[in-house]
Amino acid sequence: MIFEREDVCRYLYWEPRDRDETLAVLTTRIERTEALENDNLINVVIERRDQSGVIGDFMLHWKEDEHHQGEIGGSLHPAFHGRGYAVEIYEALLTLAFDVYQLHRVVGRCDGRNTASIRSLEKSGLHQEAHLIENEFVKGEWTDEVIMAIRRSEWEGRRRGA
Repeated sequence: MIFEREDVCRYLYWEPRDRDETLAVLTTRIERTEALENDNLINVVIERRDQSGVIGDFMLHWKEDEHHQGEIGGSLHPAFHGRGYAVEIYEALLTLAFDVYQLHRVVGRCDGRNTASIRSLEKSGLHQEAHLIENEFVKGEWTDEVIMAIRRSEWEGRRRGA
């Protein structure tokens, strides 16, 4: 399981979870019945056709308000880093964000030490907008946060090859 691994959860807000804890979180997501006005979330898991088991978990979150902004993020099992899976999922989520949901801007937020995630977001077309120094206290230490972003006009230009 992906979230049982310390190296996967290193830059996340939670500690590693066993199978039962992960199932409880997923069940809560699936059975979310409370009305969240203007709040939308798409979760995507990655499985390979040639083997069983989840190798990644990604999301697109946005609010339907005047700002038209969203956020993407995800986690990928380290054995599958460097194969383009994260970039492929991010690009699919960005297509949804801009082409289907008509968002204006999408951000990705990363722990400043998480160079693999930053690199995947860059390859997906996002650029660094901010590097916040020691702005969050996570798992007993102050951490930096890197904010990556792309606007719809940049996404459209990227797709046109501009």
